[in-house]
Amino acid sequence: MNTKNEARNTHHQPLIHYVFERCQQDKGFAARLRRANNPATEYQCWELLGRFGLDLEHETKRRAHALVVAAVATSRAEKNGTLTLGKAIAESFPEGSQSDQAKSRLNRLLACDTVAEVCQILRPLLSLIQSRVTVPLDYERLLSELTDFGYNKDRIRARWAQQFYASNKQEATNV
Repeated sequence: MNTKNEARNTHHQPLIHYVFERCQQDKGFAARLRRANNPATEYQCWELLGRFGLDLEHETKRRAHALVVAAVATSRAEKNGTLTLGKAIAESFPEGSQSDQAKSRLNRLLACDTVAEVCQILRPLLSLIQSRVTVPLDYERLLSELTDFGYNKDRIRARWAQQFYASNKQEATNV
């Protein structure tokens, strides 16, 4: 990973760390953030996002942040993980990246052109990942990828595909 991406990841670190810590201490706070997963009740997390300096009028960034903080609140993890999105999709299915369902979900994600569309596809996909994969996602990285998607969508999509298919290479070498 280059230093530009590392800097972006650390940019989101205080927010993600705060959400993990606060959700463990305050179940009411966690419940409000879980409701932010729905676009109709996304406003439940606006106070938090505003306190962290997010421009709430910037719809694209607001939706990306709301999706990720809601995902953190629904996760069973106690801290940010290391699992990338592409690899998590593959690990959600017993056949990994060889699964037709996994490939279909990845391809639907890769077909997205806007952050709003990615968020719409990711909502149920993140729920699936959280229900099937025990290793926690890297939410800081996911948030960075979502906020960068509008500017570097081809690079982000290629990264997700690389992560997905790289898990297939690791499975092949373990056999």
